[in-house]
Amino acid sequence: MRRRKAIRGITIEEGSGNVYADIGARDADAMLMKAQLVAKIDELIKEKGLTQMEAGELLGLPQPKVSALLRGHFRGISERRLMNCLTRLGSDVQVVVKPAPRSRHHGKLSIVFV
Repeated sequence: MRRRKAIRGITIEEGSGNVYADIGARDADAMLMKAQLVAKIDELIKEKGLTQMEAGELLGLPQPKVSALLRGHFRGISERRLMNCLTRLGSDVQVVVKPAPRSRHHGKLSIVFV
């Protein structure tokens, strides 16, 4: 349940934590996961001091695709492809499946960076 409050006559609605769900995207969980993976890819590229051209060579992507990816245009790119980019940048990626708590009827997708 989202909370609403008014500050100086302006109604503010607290977000769900997933901007894609808040704007009504049909695949909101997948979009949030991709955004988080891309943010980490961007962080690692900067950490390594790579140009987009160098990153593209390392990731197996053309430079324009790297540019689009880092600007948030990642529809059509699978989560698996993004995870592959992370491994090529020197990160281990682990997928963990566990039972959802009894308080929820359905599971949820989440990413944890350590």
